[in-house]
Amino acid sequence: MRPDDHPENQHEITRRSALGGAAAGALAGLSALSAGPAAAAAPRRRFQDKVVLITGATSGIGEATARAFAAEGAKVSFCGRRTQLGRKVEREIRAAGGEATYIRADVRVPQSVESFVDRTVRLYDGLDIAFNNAGIQTTALLHETTLEQWNDSTDTNARGVFLAMKYELPHMLRSGGGIIVVNSSVGAIVGRPQLSTYQSTKQALQALVQSAALEYGERGIRVNAILPGITDTAMIRPPGLDDPTWERATQALGQLNVDGLKRIAQPDEIAHAVLALCTDELAYMTGASVPVDGGIAAGRRLLLPGQ
Repeated sequence: MRPDDHPENQHEITRRSALGGAAAGALAGLSALSAGPAAAAAPRRRFQDKVVLITGATSGIGEATARAFAAEGAKVSFCGRRTQLGRKVEREIRAAGGEATYIRADVRVPQSVESFVDRTVRLYDGLDIAFNNAGIQTTALLHETTLEQWNDSTDTNARGVFLAMKYELPHMLRSGGGIIVVNSSVGAIVGRPQLSTYQSTKQALQALVQSAALEYGERGIRVNAILPGITDTAMIRPPGLDDPTWERATQALGQLNVDGLKRIAQPDEIAHAVLALCTDELAYMTGASVPVDGGIAAGRRLLLPGQ
């Protein structure tokens, strides 16, 4: 028997090989770090040259999602009613090296939605992904909610998504497929006082997503909903509140309302979840409603400060 064939020596050789491999791996890691941040963490380009349409992207979750898609190589067309904010977001995305175009549109108006979708397709020669995000929130006791508030909420949150899908789907059918993500809310599955109008519209979107997923799945179109929890956007921030006061308020909101993570979400965190739903890694997911809520749905409770 050769010395190296002895079992104890074989064990030592294996150990040395493993240590050598670990050392080589560590050296490779150090080399990557010494090459600089760009080499260590190259930006992802999962949506290179994909055409992405987003409704309601002049602020909040929609804006964050537009920026995130553009940063990963997508051609982003987005709408909203606030032209000044829309132009600002467009300029900033382009200044960062992305491609984006703001088109003013009102999701409550059929002709406006149809024009927005058609202009997007003409501008970028197609439509691969749609994030139907536009929405508003009415906060009031049910018997004090006005008919105007009810109509505005349903026209924006539910009818607006229906109109967007109505005009997006024909383009996707002609091209052989696509992905639609609808921004619903964890409020669709967890109740909260004074949000009966808002939550009714968000529950309606659940049925819309499920039926559409069944109708168009065989034709290459995936349809899913994302259910964000409480997110730090202008929708929930009272007007005129200074930043330090709002920061304290958000901490209290998180502690009282978010069962798992005990904090409210940032728009970027919801945007990343939207992008994940649009990747090939989730190609088998359709008709799903995915809570991204910090654990609210898991706790099945939602409290208001002082309760």
